[in-house]
Amino acid sequence: MRYLIEFAYKGTNYHGWQYQPNATSVQETLNKALATIFKTEIDLIGAGRTDTGVHAKQMFAHFDLDHEIDVPHAIHKLNSFLPSDIAIAAIHKVADDNHARFDATKRTYEYHIHTTKDAFINEDSWYYHNSLNIELMNAACIMLLNHTDFECFSKVHTDVNTFNCKISEAYWQQKGTKILFTISADRFLRNMVRAIVGTMVNIGLEKVSLQEFNEIIESKDRSKAGFSVPAHGLYLTKVEYPYL
Repeated sequence: MRYLIEFAYKGTNYHGWQYQPNATSVQETLNKALATIFKTEIDLIGAGRTDTGVHAKQMFAHFDLDHEIDVPHAIHKLNSFLPSDIAIAAIHKVADDNHARFDATKRTYEYHIHTTKDAFINEDSWYYHNSLNIELMNAACIMLLNHTDFECFSKVHTDVNTFNCKISEAYWQQKGTKILFTISADRFLRNMVRAIVGTMVNIGLEKVSLQEFNEIIESKDRSKAGFSVPAHGLYLTKVEYPYL
C-alpha cells in the first residue's frame, strides 16, 4: 500500500531534504520516525529536494507499507515523536503507482526579504536594506514567462536531462518593510529560484537592464546571471497533484 505524506519543516537545522551521509537531513529524520512508528524500514521518496537551510510550508513524500494504517493515530504519533521543526499535516492513501515526485504538476516557492533590521526573523527572511525598484523587477518577471530554458539559473554540473521549466507565474510584492517574491512552475532546477532572485535584485538596483536580463537567459551561462541569495529566505510553499 502506498501513502502520500504531507508535512512542513523549518530548514535551519537541516542539510536540506535529501539524505546526507555525514549530516542531518529532513528525509533521514522522517525516515527514522516512520520506521519507529510502523516498526519497519521506510524509504521516503520526496516531491523534490530543498537545499541546506531552505524551508517548506508544504512538502510531500510517498512511502510503502504492507498493511493499512490508522491515519489520525499515525499523524498524532509522528508529530509527538518528531522534533518541533517538522510537522505532519496529513497522510493520504494513494494508488500503488502514484509518485510524489513525478506526479506533481506544479510547485510554488516564495522568497522573503526584510528591509529593516529585525532581531526575530533573521532565520526566516533575508535582511537586505538597499532600495529596490520593484516595478522593474516585476517587468523582469513577465519576461521570465517568455522562456523555457533556464540553464543560466541552474547549479553547474547538475545531473538533469533538460533545463526546460514551464513557469506559470512570477511576481514581487512590497508589504511595508517586507518584500515577497512568488514563483510557480512545473519543475525547478537546483538553485534556480535563488539565482533568479539574485539576478532580479541586480535589476532592482538598476545594475542590470531588462534587455541584459533577457540576454542572460538566452546565454544559458550561469556565470552571466546574478548571485545566489541566502537559503534561509526561501520557502517551498505548495506542491500540487491531480488527485489531491
